[in-house]
Amino acid sequence: MKLLFLACLSPKTGNHTTAERIRSHIESAGHTCELRDAAEFQSPAEVANLISSNPTFEGALAIHLFKAGRLLLDIQVPFGVIFGGTDINEDVKVEQKRVVMEQVLQKARFAVAFTDKLKEEAELYLLSQSSRIYVQPQGIQTEVSEKFCWSEFLRSSDASIEHVDELRVFLLVCGLRRVKDPLYLVEVFSEWHYENPLNVLVIIGPKIDPLFTVEVEAVVKSFSPRAFSTTKLCGRKLPSLVRSSPGLSVHVPYSAAVFPALSLSLPFSIIHASVSPESRRTELCRCFCRAAGVFLAQERSQQELHAAMKRCFAVVNSSVSEGMSAAILEAMDLGVPVLARDIPGNAAVVQHEFTGLLYSSPQEFVHQSHRLLSDHELRERVVRNGKLYVEEHHGLNQERETYRRLVDTLL
Repeated sequence: MKLLFLACLSPKTGNHTTAERIRSHIESAGHTCELRDAAEFQSPAEVANLISSNPTFEGALAIHLFKAGRLLLDIQVPFGVIFGGTDINEDVKVEQKRVVMEQVLQKARFAVAFTDKLKEEAELYLLSQSSRIYVQPQGIQTEVSEKFCWSEFLRSSDASIEHVDELRVFLLVCGLRRVKDPLYLVEVFSEWHYENPLNVLVIIGPKIDPLFTVEVEAVVKSFSPRAFSTTKLCGRKLPSLVRSSPGLSVHVPYSAAVFPALSLSLPFSIIHASVSPESRRTELCRCFCRAAGVFLAQERSQQELHAAMKRCFAVVNSSVSEGMSAAILEAMDLGVPVLARDIPGNAAVVQHEFTGLLYSSPQEFVHQSHRLLSDHELRERVVRNGKLYVEEHHGLNQERETYRRLVDTLL
């Protein structure tokens, strides 16, 4: 059987990886599966014309009820759908989209949810028949690039390459779009970085939303200018011009003569004379690095990304909504602890203090990170249990058999 498979195929995204993996499962059963980007089509009529002009297509499949599933409404061959996550968690809140997705689900021969929670939400909001919704967690497979260079990765991200082995890199893996909320932790992480410059946050992922990407780049760039990394400021003597008054010292570090491009509007700090030299350096760092310690890395291949994840201290998720985060599961499989925002999609795979750590606010993120840093038993436990969880519940064999069986229902 030949299938048309529609999905959102932005390069190096979780959706793309999932679609390619499922396509492989289908083709391993002897079928032909043509994977196409849903963005290529503007309306259901275009997809209907494609299928009618290619009679070899005997069925179809789509990931995401609205973005891809709606395009199958006019076709005359049977089809199945796979929930993406944002379709059930976010798009159902828009009545126009909800009605369309309900039509898709009613017409689909089967639907697949990654979690029981996602199935329950679909049944609640889309008035679907539960017998037609199957729960199949994502299958996970990781592969680490042998040519990956950790120091080069940090250098290209503008993160400090001093004391590389001592850095504690928190890696936030996500496509740059609002639902992933990559700026959620920036302010609190920067404050934490002031206390310990060895803690850094690196955001990595494809630029999916161009306008939001510009916003993220602007925030990160303005918050952590390369010339003033906190580690560099704290690691050497700070030249300053000191003007004294009773009980006070006004420190103006790095005059405009040293850095003429900064002009005379250089920030300065008023510090009491009794403040210790270490505290004085910390305060001066605050003047220059309002949110240092946060960096943006260029997207990498899947193998290089897995290598970076394996080297980092912890993988972070800050999403507003998730169907099932492949990055979280990949981190578990790689033996890396996970710090995930406490939302239904994450809580479905991260059992707090057992397979990972959940947080519900930026401040709680710092608290849980402190625990991960200081409690070695906790770290070892979540790493061990996370890997066992993925091996038990997210194997490729079960996923392969499920999709082979479901595709056979389209015959």
